[in-house]
Formats: sequence, structure tokens, C-alpha cells
Amino acid sequence: MPVPDDLHYTEQHEWVRTDGHTLTIGITDFAATALGDIVFVQLPAVGDALNAGETCGEIESTKSVSDLVAPVTGTVTEINTTLVTAPETVGADPYGAGWLLRVALTSTDGLLDAAGYRRHTCEV
Repeated sequence: MPVPDDLHYTEQHEWVRTDGHTLTIGITDFAATALGDIVFVQLPAVGDALNAGETCGEIESTKSVSDLVAPVTGTVTEINTTLVTAPETVGADPYGAGWLLRVALTSTDGLLDAAGYRRHTCEV
């Protein structure tokens, strides 16, 4: 399973990409594969405050419902509205078109780098 080197990760299988003053957040290919066919995604609203480590949404698959845990503290600036009608995009392209939300740049302290995430998922 791919683990892009340019991202940061959480032990709950979210990824974070820094782009200027914005952090883009999604779930990893590891998580998407474990979930199976994704049929519904519930995301926070634009303007909502996120607190790192707290639940901020849900991802539902044909297997289960999983909490989306905020990897950082910040304010939601954009959500991927495509997922409302095409939630399967998360599983098909978790590091690209399947991104979940964007937040105003905060800190990536406490997140894993790609090597740390590979160790966490035993994919070294």
C-alpha cells in the first residue's frame, strides 16, 4: 500500500498535506482498504473548529462505520463536496481526489512522517 513521503500521518490513519497556509486532510490507503466499499462520508462544516484527537466526522462502508479523528487543531476552510454524491472516491483515490477537508494552517507537531507511519502499519 502506498505511503507518500511528502505527507504527515496519524496513528488513526489520517494523512495531512501542507500547501502554503492550508492543510489538506484525508484517510490513508491502508484505512480505505480496511474499510472496503465506502458508501457515505459525514464531514464537518466550513467554519467548524477542529480539536486534534477529537472526532470530527464519520466514514461509512459496507463493513462498518468509522470515526474521522481530527489530526490537527484548526478551522475548516473547505470540504470535498464531491464526496456527497461520490463517497467511493475516498477509496479509489485516497491521496488525490478522495481528500476530505482543508483547514487553516496550524502545526503538524505530533504527526508521523512517512517512515514512522510505515513502521506503525508494519509496511517497512
